[in-house]
Amino acid sequence: MKNFTIVGNIVDVLYRRIFPGTIHIQDGCIQSIIPNPSGQYSQYILPGFVDAHVHIESSMLVPTEFARLATVHGTVASVCDPHEIANVMGLEGVEFMLDNAAQTPFKIAFGFPACVPATEFETAGAKLTVNDFRQLFKHGISYLSEVMNVPGVLADDVEMMDKIHLAQGLGLRIDGHAPGLSGTGLRKYANAQITTDHECSTLNEAVEKLALGMKIQIREGSAAKNFDALHSLIDVHPERCMFCSDDKHPDDLVTGHINQLVKRAVALGHDVMNVLQVACVNPVKHYNLDVGLLQVGDSADLIVVNNLQDFQVLATYCQGILTAKTGSTLLPFVPLKPINNFLTSPKSPGDFTITARGSKVRVITVTDGQLITGEKSVPACIENGEVIADLEQDILKITVVNRYQDKPPSVALVQNFGLQRGAIASSVAHDSHNIVAVGTSDAEICTAVNAIIQHQGGIAVVEGNKVEVLPLAVAGLMSDADGYEVAKKYAELDAGAKRLGSKLTAPFMTLSFMALLVIPDLKLSDRGLFSGQEFQFVSLWID
Repeated sequence: MKNFTIVGNIVDVLYRRIFPGTIHIQDGCIQSIIPNPSGQYSQYILPGFVDAHVHIESSMLVPTEFARLATVHGTVASVCDPHEIANVMGLEGVEFMLDNAAQTPFKIAFGFPACVPATEFETAGAKLTVNDFRQLFKHGISYLSEVMNVPGVLADDVEMMDKIHLAQGLGLRIDGHAPGLSGTGLRKYANAQITTDHECSTLNEAVEKLALGMKIQIREGSAAKNFDALHSLIDVHPERCMFCSDDKHPDDLVTGHINQLVKRAVALGHDVMNVLQVACVNPVKHYNLDVGLLQVGDSADLIVVNNLQDFQVLATYCQGILTAKTGSTLLPFVPLKPINNFLTSPKSPGDFTITARGSKVRVITVTDGQLITGEKSVPACIENGEVIADLEQDILKITVVNRYQDKPPSVALVQNFGLQRGAIASSVAHDSHNIVAVGTSDAEICTAVNAIIQHQGGIAVVEGNKVEVLPLAVAGLMSDADGYEVAKKYAELDAGAKRLGSKLTAPFMTLSFMALLVIPDLKLSDRGLFSGQEFQFVSLWID
């Protein structure tokens, strides 16, 4: 590794100062920082950005490709929960992520997925136990990922608490996931030494969690966007907040990452040092990451930007390696051998019929930009004894198809997807990653589902007989192709869904959360309609 120097205005976030100087880098580490009081530079050098909570699989890219795209925007590290691939492939999937990530200088801290499967009310491809936790800890796992099983914590579920106690004994951080939890339940949850939450959608929710010692990860992803609601925390609790994306689709990752939040926060008038503490320092200190913070002796994980308003990234260095320059990645594409778990066989249109059994039905209601769904009661639209889509009310059929076994599809109704024709489908369906599809007709839903089955994973847009697919060869979650090509194809399919009528900002990202039972209220698993509030199955029919 060559030795070199960088000159510029040095932004020392730890000591809240900016000064002109020269940074000497040797063997990937900062050897010295020499102030140059007379220096006049147009560029700024600062610690690299860190995504404090992300599921890399949701970018539809493997870690090495995620790194190629993210470093262009000044991200030098991420804290990653690999529970998407763990739900599909178990230990083999997590080990795949660790092995692939080891081939890039971009730093990824992986957690042990705390809840695989996420619930007992769906079919997953694998199960992870506390013994698996012990095994993976030896291979580089560095924290316990988001504890989504809130009822398990509140009820002192033995299996859940064993994982929490092991993390405590190992001195590891424990991540939270407790949307809407409040009062006595939240106090018990926080007392389990669960230290973060990225699910806050209101300022009051975040303030209550902060009061109990939790740290707030301000999330701005492709589907869930909470920055506007929470950014006021930056100057009030700069030491207790972090930025994260949680789930970031490839076309969005091409456009920007944590740098976008930094720019927005500064434009809103927040103190730039507070913003950079949130974006760069807090994740490193909270998770004890091996990521440099622009101090002598640190790993040279740093970025060069044009100014402290636009934050246009001119160069990104990871471990002293120039990984991106002026908007272009310098990291190589890393070939890989896909792994997968996809066993179901093709379906027929008759598998998606709903026989009329009453007059009123429960409908899942979707809100753009939120993972939380609602529930409403509506008169069923019935034709020839079967429930059909009601396009005038924007009520469509939704299905979840078990991808691990040959089972009848689960079918329900959803409002606000906006499709006026056709269907969309995906094998990215949090958290068990069965096939999820929404459409206006049984035939097109079936065609979309079968396209996913044929490719053993992917996302699809169907209009009549026209079928477009982005294959996801790695566990039905990630592509084995170049990240920029994946982003381009994804953008085409996203536009295709919108041509069918969807007004959602990210139709496929929203679709992927329709089976996430741990986020209320009404969701659909491969086993039926599920109430997150009641935490049990409910009937489609109300009377």
